[in-house]
Amino acid sequence: MEARIATVNRTTKETDIRLTFNLDGRGNCNIHTGIDFFDHMLSGFARHGLFDLELICKGDLAVDSHHSVEDCGIVLGEAIKQALGEKKAVKRYGSAILPMDETLMLCAVDLSGRPYFISDAQYTVPMLGAMQTEMIYDFFYAVSYAASINLHIKQLSGVNNHHIAEGSFKAFGKALDMATMYEERLDGAVWSTKGTL
Repeated sequence: MEARIATVNRTTKETDIRLTFNLDGRGNCNIHTGIDFFDHMLSGFARHGLFDLELICKGDLAVDSHHSVEDCGIVLGEAIKQALGEKKAVKRYGSAILPMDETLMLCAVDLSGRPYFISDAQYTVPMLGAMQTEMIYDFFYAVSYAASINLHIKQLSGVNNHHIAEGSFKAFGKALDMATMYEERLDGAVWSTKGTL
């Protein structure tokens, strides 16, 4: 199989982002966004999805975390889409129910080519570190639309905001890892009645 690695660079007046993503990695990451909490979340995603992720973002953090977090979501989504290529022989669907102390998060992914995002995660504080909690939704929305994937995140239980956020990122990593694995019985075909994803 071909290497499933993508590098995406994106520069605007608000952010300058360099990202390299390997779907078939070992969970190695080098992440520097200037937002420590966000770095921690992305590291959990990469480590538990066994993706190699290198991400350097220089953003207008003097304004707030909005542009950096959303733009990183766009760039990560573009990298996922590029790394998947034609999606030949991938399992397409993936899901994870991930416990983190009192919190239980569900994530389901469909590499359908049709972007859609649903989340019911409930945050009760405005900030986690230097990151606005409302940006967690915007990040996953940006990923799902840039990658053209159907992404659902559901909070089954939980009260600790850090656990809810971290459980979401880790569950996404596990679900995406499952969806991007190869199914040998497909013999190189795309898993769709349409013949394309």
